[in-house]
Amino acid sequence: MIINQKIAQQTAESLLQINAIKLNPKNPFTWASGWKSPIYCDNRVALSYPEVRTFLSASLAQEIERQFGRDIVIAGVATGAIGIGMLVAQQLKLPFIYVRPEPKKHGRQNQIEGKLDPNQKVVVIEDLISTGKSSLIAVDALREAGNEVLGMLALFTYGFPVAAGAFEKSGVSLQTLCDYANLLAVASSQKKITPEELENLSVWREDPANWNPQ
Repeated sequence: MIINQKIAQQTAESLLQINAIKLNPKNPFTWASGWKSPIYCDNRVALSYPEVRTFLSASLAQEIERQFGRDIVIAGVATGAIGIGMLVAQQLKLPFIYVRPEPKKHGRQNQIEGKLDPNQKVVVIEDLISTGKSSLIAVDALREAGNEVLGMLALFTYGFPVAAGAFEKSGVSLQTLCDYANLLAVASSQKKITPEELENLSVWREDPANWNPQ
């Protein structure tokens, strides 16, 4: 669920402007999963643009304070959301931690980095939601450490049904600044994609595992 329509449009415009999101239906990218994809999203690019990163982090911070107050800890999902998560925590003047995909193999073997006591309330920040698997691994780690996850906020989601099902099953509310539908609407209005490409991009989202470039 997007936070609101205006922020979704502004986020899409910003990410497209700085090429954090690239659309290329004719020459698709290959994801680590092996899926062929007409879109590649790297929101970490936003960290290099002060105005964009300020807008994104301020939008997240404002919504977090409105919903959850300030008696919380901000957690970023490593590695993509460490930067934006820290900016959010800094704006709210709150503690920040980050969660690795798995415990370190050496040293203290931490999966959660930073100071986090049991029974604290945590809001998780993510940069990108695809299937939701890596994001929910972080949630599980925080819960196993004895903490309450109040919700997750992310910059962008593809809106895959498999992700929606996974979050519902885990009992985690997910809100995002932008989603795939709003991204396509902005890209189309800016004539970054043709009507035919828009149709192809829409078809891909419905069944990415079996999508064939046209």
